[in-house]
Amino acid sequence: MRSTRHLILSVLLTLFIICFGTIGYMIIENWSVLDAFYMTIITIGAVGYSEVHRMSGTGQLFTVLLIFSGVSFCIYVASAVVQFMVEGQIRNILGRKRLDKKIGLLKNHYIICGYGRIGRVLCRKLRRKPLDIVVVEKGPEQIALIDKDKILYVSGDATDEATLLKAGIKRAKCLIAVLATDTDNVFLVLTARQLNSDLYIIARAGQDKTKSKLHAAGANKVESPYDIGAANMAQRILRPAVTNFLDLAFTYKRKDIQMEEIPVSHFSSLTNVALKDSGIRQQFNLIIIAIKKSDGSMLFNPSFDTVIKAENTVIAVGEEANLQKLEKILNPAQIPQVSK
Repeated sequence: MRSTRHLILSVLLTLFIICFGTIGYMIIENWSVLDAFYMTIITIGAVGYSEVHRMSGTGQLFTVLLIFSGVSFCIYVASAVVQFMVEGQIRNILGRKRLDKKIGLLKNHYIICGYGRIGRVLCRKLRRKPLDIVVVEKGPEQIALIDKDKILYVSGDATDEATLLKAGIKRAKCLIAVLATDTDNVFLVLTARQLNSDLYIIARAGQDKTKSKLHAAGANKVESPYDIGAANMAQRILRPAVTNFLDLAFTYKRKDIQMEEIPVSHFSSLTNVALKDSGIRQQFNLIIIAIKKSDGSMLFNPSFDTVIKAENTVIAVGEEANLQKLEKILNPAQIPQVSK
């Protein structure tokens, strides 16, 4: 940046003029390094101290030259430092305003409260889909990571109402509470539920006894990373082939095996069409493994006679590109969808 280059150049010029003055006095007046350095500093700084030793005429002329050049350099350095500080503050202010403007335009977005180990991995997973995410974090180190990851964020205490309002909680679709302590998560869920009664809230619980409190506070779903981790390890022992398949389907490392859930819009051309007549298998080479109905019930391995209904959710397996094509048909983005 321009101000940074000016600052670096100013520092280099200052070092140059100090070296120039010190060497000049050593050569002209035959002074020691310390005396020459001291005389250079008080001359450049224009502090008005007396001379270290009596100087010759040549030394006096050299001092006049050093005063004019040194004072000019000092003024230049001071202006560069001020410019660097002011422009840095302006950039921070303008950057924050741009972030606030982007957040203000969001709707049906996801608010992640906490950017620790769980929060960062969660954001990385969610960003694989075109989802709008806003992170709420107050730790300076975590905020530096958020900037590095290029994610919209609000700096502040997630349990504070003003911070959540700034994150657009009134317009958000979901809030995920992954703060460091269960106490903070309980208070966060209470605050969030009061601000938005329709908000879907997922909370992290570190202890089993906290789960009931989070549910009572208003969380729709409570997850324990320890329980999930232990269950996953057990499944890897009991059903290694199944877990390997799920790893392939959910890690996005292979394009030929992906699993996706796709909501069915009222405006889809496949609404009220049986699976055997939909052409999903023939056109997209996809396997429908389940259909979630609007009442929440799950129909596994649906038959070819099963009719696709609006507000169903189709769970399919296949190539990512074909899944995206099916999503455009089942849930047309260009037509307003009817909310549940």
